[in-house]
Amino acid sequence: MRLSARSRRVARALGAFGSLVALGGVTLATVLSPTFSWPASALSDLGVRPPTALLFNASLAIGGAVALGYALALRRHSGVVAACYAVAVASMGLVGVFPAGTALHFPVAASFFVSLTATMVADGLARRGTRTGKLALALSAAHVVSWALWLRGVRFGPGLAVPEYVGAVAFAAWVVALSPPAPLSPANADAPSQV
Repeated sequence: MRLSARSRRVARALGAFGSLVALGGVTLATVLSPTFSWPASALSDLGVRPPTALLFNASLAIGGAVALGYALALRRHSGVVAACYAVAVASMGLVGVFPAGTALHFPVAASFFVSLTATMVADGLARRGTRTGKLALALSAAHVVSWALWLRGVRFGPGLAVPEYVGAVAFAAWVVALSPPAPLSPANADAPSQV
């Protein structure tokens, strides 16, 4: 399926908008929660009870659904990257549908963090000769290192929020500024990658 120039622009905008909705909602929920603690909490704790559950879960579900359209823009550059991205944002949306404490929460949350890293690694390897490809690899490495440090006990506390947020911010930065059709990189918008 070939997209028109207008459809490609819309698909590019959906990635940025979905990222803004999801990350903005999560960030706002951390501010509004009377019990959230960066060292002691997981981000998913925000989706369990008022006053932040609706904001947190809806921002992930809506952001994931909207962001899925960006896979169409990515597909022009790499089918593998587009597929990894689609799994990542679908999983992100499902984290909002299956809050912490439900049976499917852990599998969809794990899928989100693994597939967001896979997305950036696949893109970074495919474009390793470019500055943005190298930055994609650096962001994926930062995400992996944040989890490795957490697992080794090098952390602010027992909570998962810090490595989770590092991954979410890295992924949003990749979507908005580093991916092949990144909305903040108009020069790359319509040129297909050689992948």
